[in-house]
Amino acid sequence: MIIYNVTVNVDDSIHEDWLYWMRNEHIPEILQTGKFLKALMTKVLVEEEMGGKTYSVQYTAKSKDSLLRYYKEDAPRLREAAARFGDKTVAFRTELEIISEQSEFKPQ
Repeated sequence: MIIYNVTVNVDDSIHEDWLYWMRNEHIPEILQTGKFLKALMTKVLVEEEMGGKTYSVQYTAKSKDSLLRYYKEDAPRLREAAARFGDKTVAFRTELEIISEQSEFKPQ
């Protein structure tokens, strides 16, 4: 499986609007493409020199092919929608391959 990670720094002046939009519009729209199994949104706890708040959204895709189809078929439209916040957000994207996944260790 592949994780498509989008890390975004959000200016305080639009933070509440952006957070609402992400939770209620953007993430649901991305999941509705059918290219991802789930999304996990986390807040980065390190304070940035540039200020604002930083979030990481991890979208889990079944395969690299699913992610490539997302880039081709959906990403341009959905990134254009994100442009509504102008220069008040800065984003970077990373692709991660899941090597293994483990749960909490429970001694026998």
